[in-house]
Order: sequence, then C-alpha cells, then structure tokens
Amino acid sequence: MTAVDWQTEEFERHRPHLRAVAYRMLGSLSDADDVVQETWLRLSRSDAASVENMRAWLTTVVGRVCLDLLRARRSRGEEPLDGQLPDLLVDRADGIDPEHEALLADSVGLALLVVLDTLSPPERLAFVLHDIFAVPFDEIGPIVDRSPEAARQLASRARRRVRAERTIPDADLETQWEVFDAFIAAARDGDFDRLVAVLDPDVVVRADFGRAGGSQEVRGAAAVARQALAFARAHVGEIRPALVNGAAGVVASLHGQPFSIAAVTVRNGKIVELDFFNDPERLRLLDLTILDD
Repeated sequence: MTAVDWQTEEFERHRPHLRAVAYRMLGSLSDADDVVQETWLRLSRSDAASVENMRAWLTTVVGRVCLDLLRARRSRGEEPLDGQLPDLLVDRADGIDPEHEALLADSVGLALLVVLDTLSPPERLAFVLHDIFAVPFDEIGPIVDRSPEAARQLASRARRRVRAERTIPDADLETQWEVFDAFIAAARDGDFDRLVAVLDPDVVVRADFGRAGGSQEVRGAAAVARQALAFARAHVGEIRPALVNGAAGVVASLHGQPFSIAAVTVRNGKIVELDFFNDPERLRLLDLTILDD
C-alpha cells in the first residue's frame, strides 16, 4: 500500500465520525460535507506519516474549520441561522437509515441542536467535542486559543444552558409515540383539556417558515393547545409518522406534497417542545422517499 492509499483509507475510515462532529457543530448537512472536504484537502497537504493519532488530528481540524464558519456566521449577523431550524434527519417510524446512525448517535435530537445554535462558537465547540465526543480539554484549548481550564469553563457554561432547556428526550421511543399520538388524537377531536394534559406547562413551539416567512414561537400549554386546535381544524391532508432526528415526529402533506415536518421532545411523559419545519425551499431538498412503502 502506498502512502497515498494509506492516507485515503484512513480518512475514509474516519469520515462518518468527522461528518457527525461537523453536523453537531453546524446544524447543516451541506456545511458539514464542505467541512469534511476541507479537512481532506488539509490532510492531503500535510505530512500524514508524522501524525500519531489520525482520528484526533482530523477531529481537531474539523473543529477549527467549524469554529471559523460559526464565527463567520456571527459576523454576518446570522445568530442563530436567522431563526432557521437545523437540517433534519427524517427516517421511517420503524427504524433509522444506516446512513443516519452515526449522525444520530449520542442524543443529537433536534431540541439539542436548537440550543447549540444559541451558544457562542467557542462554547459550542468545547461542549460538542468534550461532552459528545470525549475530546480532552488539553486538545480543545489550543483550538479556541484558551488554556485547558478555560476550555473546561466554556463547556461547563454550555452544559448548564443545555440542561436548563431540557433538550434530552425520554429515551423510550414507545413512550414518545404514546404521548405524541395522544396529542394528535386530542387535536383531531377538538379536546382542549386532553391537549393540555399531555403538554408541559412551559412547553414551547417553534416554527421555521424559511427566510421569506421568518420564524414563530409560542410558549405555554394553553397557547399551544389553542394553536393545535386551529391547525387540526384547517388541515385536511395526510399525516405520516416518522422519526425526526431519532425522535417521534410526523410529516404533513397536501395533495402528495409535504408542507410541514414536526418533531416532538417528550420528557417525563409530557411534551416540552414541538418544532415545525415549514420552509418550502428546504423541504424540497429533503429526500422523503424513504417514508414510502
């Protein structure tokens, strides 16, 4: 095996991991792919034979490139992503596509990605690399131009924010479906009290209508229940169950065309967050044929 062959083989072996890191850092699949490509270019220009730990070296490069992109977003006023939801990973309700498995490991639910978008770039990097991928602070510090202890403090601040926002759903997918199904049934039946019963008092609903339509946010069980009743009365199309970033969700279609994807976050048997992806331009880019029978 030539040096180039070895270098290519090593990179391909770590590609799923690198894409997963970049997706968590950026919330964008296309940007994640660009970062992975840039990492390959940097590897090809380096002395790979001198690299003792290829996975760690590549992860560090991905971290630096992602940090630069996040800082560029902030400098352009995109904080966070102009109110847009992160890119979705949509799968059949009965299982996750193998291509999505690496991206969905370690509880990278949609609610977590939404909160990560509110962190500063250094906080996000420190949290993602340490708390999700177990990169030591000795390696994170140089990436953010800080000491290991300062990097530890960045991750700690990010961790407090993540915990406060209740981003980690109930692990039992069956429970998620039971709660979400009860919510949908109550909305269809027009039962306000049953809707409120499955909602956390501080539930939040976010809707992303794209750059043209902007974003909306509704908080509180009563307000969310009223919105659900209004939607149920107006919608006459098809609703298909799906896994959205590994959690219970639905794809709503009208005349065979999807117009909304909903993801639910369930904690302690109550809905704490509902995210609606209604951006027509980004919906057209999603391959939803995986949901077809």
